[in-house]
Amino acid sequence: MSTHDERHYFAGLDLGGKHVAVVGGGTVAQRRVPRLINAGARVEVVSPEVTPAVEAMADAGELTWSARRYTPGDLDETWYAIACTSDPDVNARVVADAESRRIFCVRADDASQGTAVTPAIAEHDGLLLGVLAGGAHRRSSVVRDGLVEALRSGVVDDRPQRHEPGVALVGGGPGAPDLITVRGRQLLARADVVVTDRLAPRELLDDLGPHVEVVDASKIPYGRAAHQDAINELLVGRARAGKFVVRLKGGDPYVFGRGYEELIACVEAGVDVTTVPGVTSAFAAPAAAGVPVTHRRVTHEVVVVSGHVGPDDEQSLVDWEALGKLRGTIVLMMAVKNIGEFARVLVQHGRARETPVAVVQDGATQGQHTLRSTLDQVAADVREAGIRPPAVIVVGPVTTLDPRLTDA
Repeated sequence: MSTHDERHYFAGLDLGGKHVAVVGGGTVAQRRVPRLINAGARVEVVSPEVTPAVEAMADAGELTWSARRYTPGDLDETWYAIACTSDPDVNARVVADAESRRIFCVRADDASQGTAVTPAIAEHDGLLLGVLAGGAHRRSSVVRDGLVEALRSGVVDDRPQRHEPGVALVGGGPGAPDLITVRGRQLLARADVVVTDRLAPRELLDDLGPHVEVVDASKIPYGRAAHQDAINELLVGRARAGKFVVRLKGGDPYVFGRGYEELIACVEAGVDVTTVPGVTSAFAAPAAAGVPVTHRRVTHEVVVVSGHVGPDDEQSLVDWEALGKLRGTIVLMMAVKNIGEFARVLVQHGRARETPVAVVQDGATQGQHTLRSTLDQVAADVREAGIRPPAVIVVGPVTTLDPRLTDA
Protein backbone atom coordinates (compact mmCIF):
# COMPACT_ATOMS: atom_id res chain seq x y z
CA MET A 1 0.00 0.00 0.00
CA SER A 2 1.02 3.61 -0.54
CA THR A 3 2.51 6.05 1.94
CA HIS A 4 2.37 9.84 1.87
CA ASP A 5 6.06 10.25 0.99
CA GLU A 6 5.95 7.66 -1.77
CA ARG A 7 6.19 8.73 -5.37
CA HIS A 8 3.56 7.55 -7.78
CA TYR A 9 4.03 6.29 -11.29
CA PHE A 10 1.74 8.20 -13.63
CA ALA A 11 0.12 6.05 -16.34
CA GLY A 12 -2.95 6.16 -18.55
CA LEU A 13 -5.19 3.11 -18.34
CA ASP A 14 -7.09 1.72 -21.30
CA LEU A 15 -10.26 0.56 -19.57
CA GLY A 16 -12.33 0.18 -22.71
CA GLY A 17 -14.55 -2.87 -22.32
CA LYS A 18 -12.89 -3.83 -19.03
CA HIS A 19 -14.69 -4.46 -15.75
CA VAL A 20 -14.28 -1.80 -13.06
CA ALA A 21 -15.70 -2.31 -9.58
CA VAL A 22 -16.90 0.73 -7.63
CA VAL A 23 -17.77 -0.25 -4.07
CA GLY A 24 -20.00 2.43 -2.64
CA GLY A 25 -22.78 4.45 -4.22
CA GLY A 26 -22.54 7.87 -2.60
CA THR A 27 -21.36 11.23 -3.86
CA VAL A 28 -17.78 10.04 -4.39
CA ALA A 29 -19.00 7.33 -6.74
CA GLN A 30 -21.26 9.87 -8.41
CA ARG A 31 -18.21 12.03 -9.18
CA ARG A 32 -15.90 9.24 -10.32
CA VAL A 33 -18.22 7.04 -12.36
CA PRO A 34 -18.95 9.38 -15.33
CA ARG A 35 -15.30 9.55 -16.37
CA LEU A 36 -15.02 5.75 -16.12
CA ILE A 37 -18.07 5.44 -18.35
CA ASN A 38 -16.59 7.90 -20.83
CA ALA A 39 -13.43 5.78 -20.88
CA GLY A 40 -15.52 2.83 -22.07
CA ALA A 41 -15.25 0.81 -18.85
CA ARG A 42 -17.88 -1.75 -17.85
CA VAL A 43 -18.70 -0.21 -14.50
CA GLU A 44 -20.36 -2.15 -11.70
CA VAL A 45 -21.44 -0.25 -8.59
CA VAL A 46 -21.82 -2.42 -5.52
CA SER A 47 -23.82 -0.75 -2.76
CA PRO A 48 -27.14 -1.30 -0.95
CA GLU A 49 -28.05 2.30 -1.77
CA VAL A 50 -26.91 4.83 -4.37
CA THR A 51 -27.54 8.49 -5.09
CA PRO A 52 -30.35 9.38 -7.51
CA ALA A 53 -27.75 10.33 -10.12
CA VAL A 54 -26.03 6.95 -9.93
CA GLU A 55 -29.40 5.21 -10.06
CA ALA A 56 -30.28 7.20 -13.17
CA MET A 57 -27.07 6.05 -14.84
CA ALA A 58 -27.98 2.47 -13.99
CA ASP A 59 -31.50 2.92 -15.35
CA ALA A 60 -30.01 4.30 -18.56
CA GLY A 61 -27.84 1.22 -18.94
CA GLU A 62 -24.58 3.13 -18.51
CA LEU A 63 -23.52 0.98 -15.57
CA THR A 64 -24.60 -2.05 -13.54
CA TRP A 65 -25.85 -1.55 -10.00
CA SER A 66 -25.64 -4.51 -7.63
CA ALA A 67 -27.88 -3.42 -4.75
CA ARG A 68 -26.19 -5.30 -1.91
CA ARG A 69 -23.19 -5.29 0.37
CA TYR A 70 -19.69 -5.96 -0.92
CA THR A 71 -18.29 -9.49 -1.16
CA PRO A 72 -14.77 -10.49 -2.31
CA GLY A 73 -16.31 -12.10 -5.41
CA ASP A 74 -17.19 -8.63 -6.66
CA LEU A 75 -13.57 -8.25 -7.72
CA ASP A 76 -13.62 -11.28 -9.99
CA GLU A 77 -12.59 -10.33 -13.54
CA THR A 78 -11.91 -6.79 -12.34
CA TRP A 79 -9.10 -4.65 -13.76
CA TYR A 80 -9.49 -1.62 -11.52
CA ALA A 81 -11.38 -0.89 -8.31
CA ILE A 82 -12.51 2.07 -6.25
CA ALA A 83 -13.41 1.73 -2.57
CA CYS A 84 -15.63 4.65 -1.66
CA THR A 85 -18.09 3.53 0.98
CA SER A 86 -18.75 5.48 4.18
CA ASP A 87 -17.35 2.56 6.25
CA PRO A 88 -13.52 2.60 6.64
CA ASP A 89 -13.49 -1.11 7.50
CA VAL A 90 -15.25 -2.01 4.24
CA ASN A 91 -12.88 0.19 2.27
CA ALA A 92 -9.87 -1.46 3.92
CA ARG A 93 -11.24 -4.90 3.10
CA VAL A 94 -11.78 -3.96 -0.54
CA VAL A 95 -8.19 -2.70 -0.83
CA ALA A 96 -6.81 -5.84 0.80
CA ASP A 97 -8.88 -8.12 -1.42
CA ALA A 98 -7.83 -6.17 -4.51
CA GLU A 99 -4.14 -6.29 -3.56
CA SER A 100 -4.28 -10.05 -3.07
CA ARG A 101 -5.60 -10.30 -6.63
CA ARG A 102 -3.02 -7.79 -7.99
CA ILE A 103 -5.74 -5.31 -8.84
CA PHE A 104 -4.97 -1.64 -8.41
CA CYS A 105 -7.47 -0.03 -6.04
CA VAL A 106 -8.21 3.57 -5.05
CA ARG A 107 -9.31 4.15 -1.47
CA ALA A 108 -11.33 7.35 -1.41
CA ASP A 109 -11.37 8.00 2.34
CA ASP A 110 -7.60 7.48 2.83
CA ALA A 111 -5.62 7.67 -0.40
CA SER A 112 -2.38 6.61 1.30
CA GLN A 113 -3.87 3.20 2.08
CA GLY A 114 -4.81 2.37 -1.51
CA THR A 115 -2.60 0.99 -4.26
CA ALA A 116 -3.59 3.73 -6.72
CA VAL A 117 -4.63 7.36 -6.48
CA THR A 118 -6.94 9.45 -8.62
CA PRO A 119 -5.27 12.58 -9.97
CA ALA A 120 -6.96 15.93 -10.33
CA ILE A 121 -8.21 15.55 -13.90
CA ALA A 122 -9.43 17.90 -16.59
CA GLU A 123 -10.05 17.69 -20.33
CA HIS A 124 -8.99 20.33 -22.80
CA ASP A 125 -9.52 20.03 -26.54
CA GLY A 126 -8.61 16.36 -26.79
CA LEU A 127 -6.02 16.46 -24.00
CA LEU A 128 -6.53 14.60 -20.73
CA LEU A 129 -4.63 16.40 -17.98
CA GLY A 130 -3.85 14.89 -14.60
CA VAL A 131 -2.01 16.32 -11.58
CA LEU A 132 -0.70 14.36 -8.59
CA ALA A 133 0.57 16.11 -5.48
CA GLY A 134 1.33 13.23 -3.13
CA GLY A 135 -2.10 13.28 -1.55
CA ALA A 136 -2.35 17.07 -1.29
CA HIS A 137 -5.65 17.17 -3.15
CA ARG A 138 -6.28 20.90 -2.88
CA ARG A 139 -2.85 21.66 -4.29
CA SER A 140 -3.32 19.32 -7.23
CA SER A 141 -6.73 20.86 -7.95
CA VAL A 142 -5.33 24.39 -7.89
CA VAL A 143 -2.50 23.45 -10.27
CA ARG A 144 -4.90 21.64 -12.59
CA ASP A 145 -7.29 24.59 -12.72
CA GLY A 146 -4.44 27.02 -13.36
CA LEU A 147 -3.07 24.90 -16.19
CA VAL A 148 -6.48 24.54 -17.82
CA GLU A 149 -7.11 28.28 -17.60
CA ALA A 150 -3.70 28.94 -19.14
CA LEU A 151 -4.53 26.61 -22.01
CA ARG A 152 -7.97 28.11 -22.52
CA SER A 153 -6.69 31.67 -22.52
CA GLY A 154 -3.78 30.90 -24.82
CA VAL A 155 -1.10 31.72 -22.22
CA VAL A 156 0.06 28.14 -22.73
CA ASP A 157 -0.19 27.10 -26.37
CA ASP A 158 -0.73 23.37 -26.74
CA ARG A 159 -0.76 23.71 -30.52
CA PRO A 160 2.10 25.97 -31.54
CA GLN A 161 1.71 24.97 -35.15
CA ARG A 162 -0.47 27.15 -37.30
CA HIS A 163 -4.18 26.45 -37.31
CA GLU A 164 -5.66 25.26 -40.58
CA PRO A 165 -7.10 28.11 -42.70
CA GLY A 166 -10.80 28.69 -42.27
CA VAL A 167 -13.41 30.67 -40.37
CA ALA A 168 -14.90 30.18 -36.92
CA LEU A 169 -18.12 32.02 -36.08
CA VAL A 170 -17.79 32.45 -32.33
CA GLY A 171 -20.48 33.67 -29.97
CA GLY A 172 -18.79 35.80 -27.33
CA GLY A 173 -21.71 35.84 -24.91
CA PRO A 174 -23.53 38.85 -23.46
CA GLY A 175 -20.47 40.98 -22.73
CA ALA A 176 -18.53 39.75 -19.72
CA PRO A 177 -15.26 38.17 -20.93
CA ASP A 178 -15.66 35.10 -18.71
CA LEU A 179 -19.03 34.21 -20.24
CA ILE A 180 -17.57 33.10 -23.57
CA THR A 181 -17.62 29.32 -24.02
CA VAL A 182 -14.50 27.26 -23.45
CA ARG A 183 -14.45 26.28 -27.13
CA GLY A 184 -14.79 29.89 -28.20
CA ARG A 185 -11.88 30.93 -26.00
CA GLN A 186 -9.72 28.14 -27.40
CA LEU A 187 -10.32 29.14 -31.02
CA LEU A 188 -9.82 32.82 -30.24
CA ALA A 189 -6.38 32.00 -28.81
CA ARG A 190 -5.37 30.42 -32.14
CA ALA A 191 -6.65 33.10 -34.48
CA ASP A 192 -4.55 34.84 -37.10
CA VAL A 193 -7.35 37.35 -37.72
CA VAL A 194 -10.21 38.41 -35.44
CA VAL A 195 -13.17 40.25 -36.96
CA THR A 196 -15.12 41.71 -34.09
CA ASP A 197 -17.96 44.13 -33.41
CA ARG A 198 -18.97 46.49 -30.64
CA LEU A 199 -21.12 43.92 -28.82
CA ALA A 200 -18.37 41.31 -28.54
CA PRO A 201 -16.45 41.12 -25.21
CA ARG A 202 -13.81 43.82 -25.64
CA GLU A 203 -11.51 42.60 -22.87
CA LEU A 204 -10.79 39.39 -24.78
CA LEU A 205 -8.94 41.33 -27.46
CA ASP A 206 -6.28 42.35 -24.97
CA ASP A 207 -5.30 38.68 -24.56
CA LEU A 208 -4.45 38.29 -28.25
CA GLY A 209 -0.86 38.06 -29.41
CA PRO A 210 0.76 40.97 -31.25
CA HIS A 211 0.73 38.98 -34.50
CA VAL A 212 -3.09 38.81 -34.57
CA GLU A 213 -4.85 41.17 -36.96
CA VAL A 214 -7.92 42.67 -35.30
CA VAL A 215 -10.58 44.13 -37.60
CA ASP A 216 -13.43 46.18 -36.15
CA ALA A 217 -16.38 45.25 -38.35
CA SER A 218 -18.15 48.51 -37.56
CA LYS A 219 -15.30 50.44 -39.21
CA ILE A 220 -15.27 48.56 -42.48
CA PRO A 221 -16.09 50.94 -45.38
CA TYR A 222 -19.80 51.41 -46.21
CA GLY A 223 -20.48 53.24 -42.98
CA ARG A 224 -20.30 52.50 -39.26
CA ALA A 225 -22.88 49.72 -39.62
CA ALA A 226 -20.68 47.43 -41.69
CA HIS A 227 -22.28 46.19 -44.86
CA GLN A 228 -22.75 42.44 -44.50
CA ASP A 229 -21.33 41.74 -47.95
CA ALA A 230 -18.13 43.55 -46.98
CA ILE A 231 -17.80 41.44 -43.83
CA ASN A 232 -18.43 38.26 -45.81
CA GLU A 233 -15.75 39.22 -48.33
CA LEU A 234 -13.30 39.93 -45.53
CA LEU A 235 -13.85 36.54 -43.88
CA VAL A 236 -13.54 34.65 -47.15
CA GLY A 237 -10.58 36.68 -48.36
CA ARG A 238 -8.49 36.24 -45.23
CA ALA A 239 -9.26 32.51 -45.09
CA ARG A 240 -8.28 32.06 -48.74
CA ALA A 241 -5.02 33.84 -47.93
CA GLY A 242 -4.21 31.01 -45.53
CA LYS A 243 -5.41 32.63 -42.32
CA PHE A 244 -7.49 31.20 -39.50
CA VAL A 245 -10.21 33.79 -38.95
CA VAL A 246 -12.41 34.15 -35.88
CA ARG A 247 -15.59 36.18 -36.36
CA LEU A 248 -16.22 37.24 -32.77
CA LYS A 249 -19.81 38.28 -32.10
CA GLY A 250 -21.78 39.33 -29.07
CA GLY A 251 -24.30 36.80 -27.77
CA ASP A 252 -24.93 33.86 -30.09
CA PRO A 253 -24.15 33.97 -33.83
CA TYR A 254 -27.52 32.48 -34.73
CA VAL A 255 -29.73 34.64 -32.49
CA PHE A 256 -30.18 37.81 -34.58
CA GLY A 257 -26.43 37.81 -35.17
CA ARG A 258 -26.47 37.21 -38.94
CA GLY A 259 -24.14 34.29 -38.35
CA TYR A 260 -25.96 32.05 -40.78
CA GLU A 261 -25.50 34.57 -43.57
CA GLU A 262 -21.75 34.48 -42.94
CA LEU A 263 -21.78 30.70 -42.86
CA ILE A 264 -23.52 30.60 -46.26
CA ALA A 265 -20.93 32.96 -47.71
CA CYS A 266 -18.09 30.73 -46.48
CA VAL A 267 -19.71 27.52 -47.73
CA GLU A 268 -20.40 29.00 -51.16
CA ALA A 269 -16.76 30.13 -51.36
CA GLY A 270 -15.49 26.67 -50.38
CA VAL A 271 -14.02 27.92 -47.09
CA ASP A 272 -14.03 25.64 -44.05
CA VAL A 273 -16.28 27.13 -41.40
CA THR A 274 -17.38 26.12 -37.92
CA THR A 275 -19.91 27.67 -35.56
CA VAL A 276 -19.42 27.99 -31.81
CA PRO A 277 -22.68 28.81 -30.00
CA GLY A 278 -22.63 31.58 -27.44
CA VAL A 279 -24.68 32.52 -24.40
CA THR A 280 -27.43 34.65 -25.90
CA SER A 281 -28.03 38.04 -24.30
CA ALA A 282 -31.76 37.51 -24.82
CA PHE A 283 -31.72 35.31 -21.73
CA ALA A 284 -28.39 36.18 -20.09
CA ALA A 285 -29.00 39.91 -19.70
CA PRO A 286 -32.35 39.42 -17.90
CA ALA A 287 -30.80 36.68 -15.77
CA ALA A 288 -27.96 38.99 -14.76
CA ALA A 289 -30.61 41.50 -13.65
CA GLY A 290 -32.47 38.89 -11.61
CA VAL A 291 -35.22 38.36 -14.17
CA PRO A 292 -36.00 34.75 -15.13
CA VAL A 293 -37.66 34.68 -18.54
CA THR A 294 -39.71 31.65 -17.44
CA HIS A 295 -41.23 30.45 -14.19
CA ARG A 296 -43.44 27.42 -13.91
CA ARG A 297 -46.15 29.26 -11.96
CA VAL A 298 -46.12 32.37 -14.11
CA THR A 299 -45.40 31.60 -17.77
CA HIS A 300 -44.98 28.57 -19.97
CA GLU A 301 -43.70 30.38 -23.03
CA VAL A 302 -41.03 32.86 -24.00
CA VAL A 303 -40.74 34.52 -27.40
CA VAL A 304 -37.65 36.38 -28.61
CA VAL A 305 -38.43 39.14 -31.11
CA SER A 306 -36.15 41.31 -33.22
CA GLY A 307 -36.98 44.99 -32.95
CA HIS A 308 -34.61 46.29 -35.59
CA VAL A 309 -37.62 47.47 -37.61
CA GLY A 310 -40.89 48.88 -36.28
CA PRO A 311 -44.15 46.91 -36.16
CA ASP A 312 -45.63 48.87 -39.09
CA ASP A 313 -42.54 48.55 -41.28
CA GLU A 314 -43.17 46.57 -44.47
CA GLN A 315 -40.01 44.55 -43.72
CA SER A 316 -41.39 43.29 -40.41
CA LEU A 317 -42.05 39.53 -40.32
CA VAL A 318 -43.56 39.52 -36.82
CA ASP A 319 -47.21 38.64 -36.13
CA TRP A 320 -47.84 41.35 -33.56
CA GLU A 321 -51.49 40.47 -33.24
CA ALA A 322 -50.54 36.96 -32.11
CA LEU A 323 -47.92 38.32 -29.70
CA GLY A 324 -50.47 40.67 -28.15
CA LYS A 325 -52.65 37.71 -27.25
CA LEU A 326 -49.88 35.82 -25.44
CA ARG A 327 -49.73 35.77 -21.65
CA GLY A 328 -46.10 34.68 -21.38
CA THR A 329 -42.77 36.45 -21.73
CA ILE A 330 -41.73 38.55 -24.71
CA VAL A 331 -38.06 39.44 -25.06
CA LEU A 332 -37.40 42.35 -27.42
CA MET A 333 -33.94 42.74 -28.93
CA MET A 334 -32.67 45.90 -30.64
CA ALA A 335 -35.91 47.59 -29.65
CA VAL A 336 -34.88 50.72 -27.73
CA LYS A 337 -35.47 53.09 -30.64
CA ASN A 338 -38.97 51.80 -31.40
CA ILE A 339 -40.09 50.75 -27.92
CA GLY A 340 -43.05 53.13 -27.99
CA GLU A 341 -44.39 51.54 -31.17
CA PHE A 342 -43.89 48.01 -29.83
CA ALA A 343 -45.68 48.85 -26.59
CA ARG A 344 -48.55 50.46 -28.49
CA VAL A 345 -49.12 47.52 -30.82
CA LEU A 346 -48.97 44.99 -27.98
CA VAL A 347 -51.61 46.89 -26.04
CA GLN A 348 -53.64 47.33 -29.21
CA HIS A 349 -53.79 43.56 -29.69
CA GLY A 350 -54.70 42.62 -26.14
CA ARG A 351 -51.78 43.01 -23.77
CA ALA A 352 -52.76 44.90 -20.63
CA ARG A 353 -51.44 48.45 -20.36
CA GLU A 354 -50.12 47.74 -16.85
CA THR A 355 -48.10 44.71 -18.00
CA PRO A 356 -44.71 45.00 -16.23
CA VAL A 357 -41.58 45.61 -18.27
CA ALA A 358 -37.87 45.40 -17.45
CA VAL A 359 -35.23 47.08 -19.62
CA VAL A 360 -31.69 45.80 -19.06
CA GLN A 361 -28.97 47.97 -20.56
CA ASP A 362 -25.42 46.60 -20.98
CA GLY A 363 -26.42 43.33 -19.36
CA ALA A 364 -23.73 41.17 -17.75
CA THR A 365 -21.17 43.99 -17.87
CA GLN A 366 -19.91 46.51 -15.32
CA GLY A 367 -22.19 49.12 -16.86
CA GLN A 368 -25.37 47.09 -16.37
CA HIS A 369 -28.46 49.15 -15.57
CA THR A 370 -32.05 47.98 -15.12
CA LEU A 371 -35.20 50.04 -15.59
CA ARG A 372 -38.60 48.81 -14.30
CA SER A 373 -41.74 50.09 -15.96
CA THR A 374 -45.05 49.10 -17.58
CA LEU A 375 -46.15 48.91 -21.19
CA ASP A 376 -48.02 52.22 -21.07
CA GLN A 377 -45.07 54.05 -19.47
CA VAL A 378 -41.96 52.32 -20.80
CA ALA A 379 -41.35 54.61 -23.77
CA ALA A 380 -41.39 57.73 -21.60
CA ASP A 381 -39.32 56.07 -18.89
CA VAL A 382 -36.71 54.91 -21.41
CA ARG A 383 -36.37 58.47 -22.74
CA GLU A 384 -36.18 59.99 -19.27
CA ALA A 385 -33.55 57.47 -18.09
CA GLY A 386 -31.47 57.93 -21.22
CA ILE A 387 -31.47 54.22 -21.99
CA ARG A 388 -29.37 53.43 -25.04
CA PRO A 389 -28.49 50.27 -26.95
CA PRO A 390 -27.54 47.59 -26.33
CA ALA A 391 -30.51 46.82 -24.15
CA VAL A 392 -32.80 43.83 -23.74
CA ILE A 393 -36.46 44.53 -23.02
CA VAL A 394 -38.52 41.92 -21.18
CA VAL A 395 -42.32 42.12 -21.19
CA GLY A 396 -44.38 40.03 -18.80
CA PRO A 397 -45.06 39.16 -15.16
CA VAL A 398 -41.68 37.46 -14.71
CA THR A 399 -40.14 40.92 -14.38
CA THR A 400 -41.80 41.41 -10.98
CA LEU A 401 -41.05 38.05 -9.40
CA ASP A 402 -39.84 38.20 -5.83
CA PRO A 403 -36.20 37.02 -5.87
CA ARG A 404 -36.78 35.40 -2.46
CA LEU A 405 -38.97 32.72 -4.06
CA THR A 406 -37.44 29.29 -3.47
CA ASP A 407 -39.90 27.06 -5.31
CA ALA A 408 -38.90 28.07 -8.85
